Amino acid sequence: MSSFPQIKVIDSHTGGEPTRLVIEGGPDLGGGPLADRVKVFREQHDKFRTAIVGEPRGSDVSVGALLVEPHDKSCQFGIIFFNNVGYLGMCGHGTIGVIVSLAHAGLLTPGLVKLDTPAGVIVAVLAAGGVVTFDNVPSYRREKALPVYLPGIGDVSCDLAWGGNWFCVIDEHSQRLELNNIAQLTAYCVRVRQAVADTGFSEVDHVALFGPGTKAGASSRNFVLCPGGAYDRSPCGTGTSAKLACLAADGKLAVGTEWVQESIVGSVFRAKHRRQGDKIVPTITGTAYVTGEATLLLDQADPFAWGIR
Repeated sequence: MSSFPQIKVIDSHTGGEPTRLVIEGGPDLGGGPLADRVKVFREQHDKFRTAIVGEPRGSDVSVGALLVEPHDKSCQFGIIFFNNVGYLGMCGHGTIGVIVSLAHAGLLTPGLVKLDTPAGVIVAVLAAGGVVTFDNVPSYRREKALPVYLPGIGDVSCDLAWGGNWFCVIDEHSQRLELNNIAQLTAYCVRVRQAVADTGFSEVDHVALFGPGTKAGASSRNFVLCPGGAYDRSPCGTGTSAKLACLAADGKLAVGTEWVQESIVGSVFRAKHRRQGDKIVPTITGTAYVTGEATLLLDQADPFAWGIR
């Protein structure tokens, strides 16, 4: 067997988007701030990432979460998020999934919980029925109405915003936000992401399209393309945070006013914000469900033990 003979995981989904929490058997990343440990993860143990979320055990849509000791002593847990192509500073749906999974494992009870992440400390409350409300990291808009050119379409106006990850936020796009239009939406967002990178913002790796909500009470519906090419089944917590930062910057959403974000599959997050200097602190509420527990095995004789790389 490999140096990671048994890896215990708990699987969940938040609004349709899966999270795989590694509770035992992860690599030793040492101590220090989680941002430093992510560097160790990336440089020394990246094959562990592909083993957990890559094929044949995972898929492009899977998000992994490694349970580690927190650096911030006010936190009960440390979490490092990763996906099929790399590492995430924060993950909204993953935060909800992790907390519900930790409760399922008997590691926490309903009430207040604090998570140390590479993007900062996340304060959350677990309620009955797998409902989690958390304060995301301070979010803000970096660029307003940045024009990017798409051949055959013309200029597209984008806002660039931070919500724990970098987002290109687009409201005017003439795209049909329907589940049966995923291929077209994906192709469009891939082109937008490349165009944004060509303007000098290569760190912007998520693209979020927004349109009218289709469910009763929904403020908006979105389609979010994640860095690895998969679309977010959930309404995307960091993407919703980036959207709120843009709305707040334009004076279109008052402090404390609820915004109901619908995903492309129809799941919803409820969100609001408060001011923190020139930034906002978004508060996101969503629900996760545990879908399974497993012990993953890494067999040295398996040519794809570490995933298809």
